[in-house]
Amino acid sequence: MKKRTLRIMLLVAVVSLGFFSCKRSSSNNTSRATGWRIDGKDGGFTANTKYKDQETAPGLVFVEGGTFTMGKTQDDPMHDWNNTPNQQHVQSFYMDETEVTNLMYTEYLYWTKTVFPPEEEQYRNIYTGILPDTLVWRDRLGFNETMTTNYLRHPGYAEYPVVGVNWIQAVQFCQWRTDRVNEAVLEREGYIAKGVKTDSIEGGSTFSTEAYLTRPKQTYGGQIDDYKGRIAEKASKKQDSTEEDTNVYAKRTSGIILPEYRLPTEAEWEYAAKGLDGLREYNNVRGRKKYPWKGEFTRSGNRKRRGDQLANFKQGKGDYGGIAGWSDDGADITARVKSYPPNDFGLYDMAGNVAEWVADVYRPIVDDEANDFNYYRGNVYTKNKINSEGTVEIVEAGNIKYDTLANGRIIARNLPGQLAQVEIDENETYLRTNFDKADNRNYRDGDVASSRYYDLFNEDEENEGESDGKRMYNAPKHVVGSDSLGMVRKYDKSDSRTTLIDDNVRVYKGGSWKDRAYWIDPAQRRAFPEYMATSYIGFRCAMSRVGSKSQGKKRPRN
Repeated sequence: MKKRTLRIMLLVAVVSLGFFSCKRSSSNNTSRATGWRIDGKDGGFTANTKYKDQETAPGLVFVEGGTFTMGKTQDDPMHDWNNTPNQQHVQSFYMDETEVTNLMYTEYLYWTKTVFPPEEEQYRNIYTGILPDTLVWRDRLGFNETMTTNYLRHPGYAEYPVVGVNWIQAVQFCQWRTDRVNEAVLEREGYIAKGVKTDSIEGGSTFSTEAYLTRPKQTYGGQIDDYKGRIAEKASKKQDSTEEDTNVYAKRTSGIILPEYRLPTEAEWEYAAKGLDGLREYNNVRGRKKYPWKGEFTRSGNRKRRGDQLANFKQGKGDYGGIAGWSDDGADITARVKSYPPNDFGLYDMAGNVAEWVADVYRPIVDDEANDFNYYRGNVYTKNKINSEGTVEIVEAGNIKYDTLANGRIIARNLPGQLAQVEIDENETYLRTNFDKADNRNYRDGDVASSRYYDLFNEDEENEGESDGKRMYNAPKHVVGSDSLGMVRKYDKSDSRTTLIDDNVRVYKGGSWKDRAYWIDPAQRRAFPEYMATSYIGFRCAMSRVGSKSQGKKRPRN
């Protein structure tokens, strides 16, 4: 009897121990590597084990990545082989549902003018540098003064796509939007007190996402402790709290800080525009899809909308909107966003309305020999600048750097509160095989690191001493400088130039209200200097996805 009782007790103990071990090892609060707690209790290591999925940021829709044929496979009467088809794969990402509108951009103008008053000398060029060029509407033989004076700010055009914005300004808008959205997220989550993101913040104490993650105590010009949210307040009320506990900041490991808004790459834009999500047929994935919608025509075949145009583009010579009373596309210039049906990803106006800037530097070829995954030409790798004290340098109000563009426009390179950046050096490139310099815009493009056509080009005397030696693209070099009398502009009138392509020419995609149907094919690609703007190029933002390829779906395990 005693032996039987002893065996039962031993069995219960073993089962209990096994149950405890299984429960402990499978707990999200326990490390599978060491068995120690990872929930931050008792001052230990903290990990966000409850993270589920990336939040969809304001204005964006999810685009699940995949493989597709980038480039044109049909209808190329111009024989323009700069869009030769090639197979590419893009990761999942998010993209703006519509183009950036006048209302969205004027919010940016208002914030900038309020925080950096242009009447103050140290901020004078910040606001003027981001203003759209409203004179792009003028035409030597056309009367367009109504758009020149009204298009940007009149409420009648509020939900129309913004134009007159050059590529550099579009990139800066993305940076501003990143900081404002993350600032709102931190306020919502209780890391920052409510109302901080309003207009009370001064120019020398603005919020920067990267500065907050790197040197949080220096955020808001070192005044972040004055803007503690409920999380920090709760921590400070603990009886056993220390000074370090009360300074509660969100970290990248918390998972609530969103990735940056940015311009989409050319591959991302074309993939999203084709809208292959709902069309899995072999021909569509292999590049046989001509427009963002299904079918080979620009008019709707739907019974309710039969004959209506599916995009806003130029119908023919002198025909921008059809006959009065029954318009082909309902617009003569740009149209209100969401005026036409979205594609299968839920994206509006990926054909027509305005063409759109993308991130890539233009070249006549997409070098699929070098890369077929997240293709992008334009990488310039930078790192945080370290000051004399050995800490990351944050730009101060009296240390703003400005760039003078080739057309004479002055644009701020960075703003107070942001991290100062410098190009990477040999400390980051030493013994690496995947990159060997900071500026990779001309990689495999006639430079020394390339084997492609290198020996066909002679050295240019003007370029002696430059790191790239020989230049494949002998574009004009317009010089902007200053002397004692003011700004000096020197236009390059050389008759030996052979192309307009250089590292400052960017790709823009899609047709516009001013283009014929030929250009609304997502595979089409054109180029324009990054410092210039037009009345038919706008932009939309994108954001990388962190984590799984699919959204809200788990693949079954075998």
